[in-house]
Amino acid sequence: MLHCKQHEVMFGAGVESRLAIYLEQPIARENTMSISKHSAMHLGLTALFSASVLSFSGVASATAFDSGIPAGWTCTGNCGTLGANGNVTTSPEGGNYGYISTAGTPTLASGGLNIGSETNGTTLRSGLFSANAGDDLEFYFNYITSDGAGYIEYAWARLLDSSSAQVALLFTARTNPSGSTVPGFGLPPITATITPAIVTVTPGATTWSPLAGSSGACYQGPGQGCGNTGWIQSLYEITAAGNYFLELGVVNWADTAYDTGMAFDGILVGGQPIDGTVPEPASLALLGIGLAGLGAMRRRKMA
Repeated sequence: MLHCKQHEVMFGAGVESRLAIYLEQPIARENTMSISKHSAMHLGLTALFSASVLSFSGVASATAFDSGIPAGWTCTGNCGTLGANGNVTTSPEGGNYGYISTAGTPTLASGGLNIGSETNGTTLRSGLFSANAGDDLEFYFNYITSDGAGYIEYAWARLLDSSSAQVALLFTARTNPSGSTVPGFGLPPITATITPAIVTVTPGATTWSPLAGSSGACYQGPGQGCGNTGWIQSLYEITAAGNYFLELGVVNWADTAYDTGMAFDGILVGGQPIDGTVPEPASLALLGIGLAGLGAMRRRKMA
């Protein structure tokens, strides 16, 4: 992930610079042979430590959806991952993105946000994750709808606590024959910051395989609400430390024809993905060896 990767690389560069400064300090050596031996150790340790830092940052910055929907997430309906497809480009994060769609989905048990005439759709919920007060929850999304006129489907994302009670509505998007698609009209107000603040669709841009038979379709033609928003950013500051779920959803409205979906990517909490990714054991081993070698050199110098 972009933000995470920047922080990790900056951390790595700082460590290497401090290590290099330390290694350049004069050390009493008895002869040329010892100088060569110490120099070789220094160079090897620096390279090893550098490799471990870079390997660690590479894992932390991996795109969450490159290997599918993360383990521990729960999908009810039509979920998956995909790269650039039809009118939907890759996200600003690159790689694959996640998606949800109403195509081929069952009747909703809960009715989405329970606004009125929801029929069928999909919900996707993350695994439980921890966050601190002041952590940013951020992600990108792209709303794609083949419907229009009075069939005003919608999508949403919200933060839930560990008991599944809503903490914050992070964004909404809604099929709209005229005016803003994001935030969705007639829906509860959102608490996150959306960039850009007001979004309309690119009319008629509905070619996208997760819409199945509705891909490329446009109810009553372009200008009636069909299209896609392009990639939008949502940013929310978590107000209290705790354990949370992230829920994403999309629904059809009034009927089950002309499907709608949403793509999403770049989900970070406090600069870290909530996909359950942990550093590779090999990376931690390299980092441990580097630190052990540094400690041994310090003890030798003190002796």
